[in-house]
Amino acid sequence: MTTYYTSEHEWISVDGDVGTVGITKFAAEKLGDVVFVELPDVGKSVKKEADMAVVESVKAASDVYAPVTGEVTAANAAIVDEPAKVNEDPEGGGWFVKIKLA
Repeated sequence: MTTYYTSEHEWISVDGDVGTVGITKFAAEKLGDVVFVELPDVGKSVKKEADMAVVESVKAASDVYAPVTGEVTAANAAIVDEPAKVNEDPEGGGWFVKIKLA
């Protein structure tokens, strides 16, 4: 599995034709305590560099951009129910979506 990082502080770990996407530890630290996450629906098409999710913290609200073009195949409901997971493990269990690469 190979992990890539964007200049907007998203990461994507690619395994075959599916990428798991989240925000970097740096981004999570800069945001502060995450209190809300909005993810795209499974089946939604996303375009590289377009906004696909929203993360809100005690400091600010920020868009999360798709690092690739493709279709969302999974959304991490755990971070919607418990947004603090993004701060606890941003590059692991705090992942946002899985995207089938176009």
